[in-house]
Amino acid sequence: MQRVTNIDPLDAKILGALNEEPRATIIAIAEKTGLSRNTVQARVAKLEMHGVLHSFERRIDPTALGYPLTAFILTGVTQRRLTQIAQALEDIPEVVEVHGISGATDLLVHVVARNADDLYRIAGRILNIDGVEQTTTALVMRKMVNYRLTPLLDRIGANED
Repeated sequence: MQRVTNIDPLDAKILGALNEEPRATIIAIAEKTGLSRNTVQARVAKLEMHGVLHSFERRIDPTALGYPLTAFILTGVTQRRLTQIAQALEDIPEVVEVHGISGATDLLVHVVARNADDLYRIAGRILNIDGVEQTTTALVMRKMVNYRLTPLLDRIGANED
């Protein structure tokens, strides 16, 4: 899957319309943006092909699945084992996202848990992965700003010629 590096103002308008109404039809998006149906359909296909649009599961609240706790586990690893560690993390259902980061630690592991005991179990499972040297767990107390891209889409969309 190829990545798009630049979204133009028309793409931003389409993405903004999809953000407001994710289940909108191509025709509804065309009406909202003032673009032709063919233009919208072609651009949405391009955005999907280039990995701009992600899966629907990002919109599902883990709390509704019985996982009200969110934590980030900073993980120090043996670099040469990074591929195997990533594969082992994929096998843990409560691991929802992993980022390789720079700094004093190597991985930022985003996890969800049913309760404190469950979080302890998950952190222990991560620590037991061969090549994981240390972990530090930070429990999310409150989400201060929800994941959002609308301000960026608005900025790009406003630059239309």
